[in-house]
Amino acid sequence: MTRKSTKLTVLFADIAKSTELYEAIGDKNAQMQIAYTLSILSEVARQCQGTVIKTIGDEIMCAFPHPDAAVEASKKMHMALDDAFLNHKTDLTPINIYIGFHHGQAIMEDNDVFGEAANTAARMVALAQQRQTLTTEETAKALSPPLQSSIRFIDKTTIKGISGEMKIYECIWEQHDVTVMMDTSASTTLPKLKAHLKLQFQDRIIEIDESHPVLTLGRQKHNDLIFKAERVSRSHARIEHRKGRFVIIDKSSNGTYIIFEGKKKIHLKREETQLVGKGLIFLGKKPDDDLSEAIHFEIVL
Repeated sequence: MTRKSTKLTVLFADIAKSTELYEAIGDKNAQMQIAYTLSILSEVARQCQGTVIKTIGDEIMCAFPHPDAAVEASKKMHMALDDAFLNHKTDLTPINIYIGFHHGQAIMEDNDVFGEAANTAARMVALAQQRQTLTTEETAKALSPPLQSSIRFIDKTTIKGISGEMKIYECIWEQHDVTVMMDTSASTTLPKLKAHLKLQFQDRIIEIDESHPVLTLGRQKHNDLIFKAERVSRSHARIEHRKGRFVIIDKSSNGTYIIFEGKKKIHLKREETQLVGKGLIFLGKKPDDDLSEAIHFEIVL
């Protein structure tokens, strides 16, 4: 038995909603798609200097010598699946993944990896949304300067076995040169209250709060709100509950338009801003008199 302690980057990639996949297309077809997906992820990991440690059901575990390689692999994993399932004509159901990675101390034993790096990476992937890659502050600081521009802080959390709060960072892969734009006049006057955000799109009403903190919007089926218009990107935008405030993040090609009560207008393009009061959200189109495609929002205290 060979046991070695070293520092490396551990990455987990989990297939999203695999249980629903079995229910939708049957056991045999689902197993075939999952095996195909894991083969794609394994090949990407190897191309990015990674070692495939193991696959467990619908999950792959990889190790990399440096977090830069894990960032590259995470981006290519998402893009490879888009290329395999979305950009080519195929009868296979599109599959998305969650990714989490962490650079830290690890124990290598009999071709397996244990320890802090593996445990923290597993926690990151458990927190990730579909098509999202999460990592830690420690890992973000270890990245080379060019790659740090593609990482942004999104939240804090506590992790079992680690004292204090841990800062979580997202690795941006669907767009470049992300700019953060916050409505500072609103954020300085809005207290951190236990509020919820009420959204209405056509005949559907959705609420975002501490217990349901994220809503995704876009054209692809994995989103919570699905839009069929071609001007809407596959993963167009996300709305998050952050410590009593609500933030909308645009991830699209055509942008997101917001009209706040009082007629203040904002155009987001790969940016984010805080939602306050009430108003309307338009995906990929300028606001007009046709409200059939508008999302009505209101902060309810």
